[in-house]
Amino acid sequence: MAGLSSSLYNLFFRKNTVMLGTVFASAFAIQMAFDSGSEKIWDGINKGRQWKDIKHRYVQAAEEE
Repeated sequence: MAGLSSSLYNLFFRKNTVMLGTVFASAFAIQMAFDSGSEKIWDGINKGRQWKDIKHRYVQAAEEE
């Protein structure tokens, strides 16, 4: 375990610029994962009630008139 933590420290956190890049890249990846996950949950709960689900009914009706 000490070898793994030492390797991680030397790879990601020894230099400040590398640590900063690691933190920003990790934060960006976590944000993207959270956003896409919460959007999938929201779409699943509200399936059939959102504009993207019912848009085709109204767009076709407007084009036929």
